[in-house]
Amino acid sequence: MDTLKKFELMEKIVRELVDLQHSQQAIIQKIGKIEVDNIELGDKKLDKDLPDMHQRVSDNLETIVGILAYFADKTENFGNKNNVEALKEKQTIDEATGN
Repeated sequence: MDTLKKFELMEKIVRELVDLQHSQQAIIQKIGKIEVDNIELGDKKLDKDLPDMHQRVSDNLETIVGILAYFADKTENFGNKNNVEALKEKQTIDEATGN
């Protein structure tokens, strides 16, 4: 895999991790809303299971945040080390000139 394609794939993974982070945050919010609604309802099963669900999703979110920080840094360092901006410019010029 050439350097530019590798960098583009790394950027795609970073975007997917960001999307995954947002999804987990939305799930946490939804569980929180259900917990608040259940305060009035008082369902025993929900009282028992929702806090555990909330904790597991929160733990997953922490893992995702850590992976995202690591991989975003790795992607940026890879781009800097391999002068990806120059490679992108060269690719644009080559495409414009038909090379």
